Amino acid sequence: MKHTLIAALAGAVALGISATAASAQEVTLRCQHFLSPQGSVPKFFIEPWARKVEEDSNGRIKVEIYPAMQLGGSPPALYDQIRDGVIDCGWALPAYTPGRFPESEAFELPFMTSMSAEASSRAAWEFTQMHAMDRFNDIRVLAVHVHGPGVIHKKGDPITSAADFDGLKLRGPSRQANALLENLGATPVGMPVPAFPEALSKGVVDGGVIPWEIVPPLKVHELADSHTQIGGDRALYNTFFIWGMNPNTYNNLPDDLKAVIDANSGIETSAWAGSAMDQGDDVGEGVVADAGNTIHTLDDAVVSELRAIGDELTEAWIAEMDAKGLDGAAMVEDARALVTKHSEGS
Repeated sequence: MKHTLIAALAGAVALGISATAASAQEVTLRCQHFLSPQGSVPKFFIEPWARKVEEDSNGRIKVEIYPAMQLGGSPPALYDQIRDGVIDCGWALPAYTPGRFPESEAFELPFMTSMSAEASSRAAWEFTQMHAMDRFNDIRVLAVHVHGPGVIHKKGDPITSAADFDGLKLRGPSRQANALLENLGATPVGMPVPAFPEALSKGVVDGGVIPWEIVPPLKVHELADSHTQIGGDRALYNTFFIWGMNPNTYNNLPDDLKAVIDANSGIETSAWAGSAMDQGDDVGEGVVADAGNTIHTLDDAVVSELRAIGDELTEAWIAEMDAKGLDGAAMVEDARALVTKHSEGS
């Protein structure tokens, strides 16, 4: 992963500015997310990102990470916590506040993203620059990303056909994922992912959709018996994530420290976050296999049937966006083109 290193202090010394003056500004960033530290994004992206920012700033920026909402609030509140300065930076899911960020839903549509979270996250960054920055103008977006292909985890036998969804109560993460589950005959139950294990253990749901990477931290492999993967080159659904910063926190930084944040933002940082998801997927699938649970991959005929249902939902979403005054068809076209562009050869 290539990240530009900022030599601000070296430049200051070269200009004859004393090291003491150059290091006078000390900043602590308090950043929050809702997962345990063992989650893939905290472990492989957020914590390494924090250490890299500290290193690139020669220790002038300190980044404190608070997992599991230790600073208070609930997962749906994270975006507003970033905006309002309750925290300096954080990891938020627009899908947890349905209808508020419609543009980002393009990457949550059925069969939109590829099987590579890294590639699709590059696409998500470019798409956000094209279509969603006005919606996110009250925070500073450092990165956006998606996860790898979602998997259906449930008690009992695995799902092997479209008909197997009928009558199941399944946890979903977003408006679009829930719409897909409903059109497949299931009863969708929306909830943030930390609530899924308890809901599964108590029988509130029969199962749910989450990527492999989050299975071990939530111990879903100890609660579910079977896991159904989607074959083909596109994911059943996805979820759009933001790594963002309070704009006042950013604006109050001196220029050389703004440059450190800028160097750790953007398309490469988005790809880094996606890669963390891919890395976690490999770990999570291995944990499930080692546990002896049933893993089933849907065959091409079933995937084609699911894709036809997904296409209907995409057309409905386009019409809904058009009714809001947005160009739904253009967003879908751009999202698909960007995913293809970044997924070729991945």
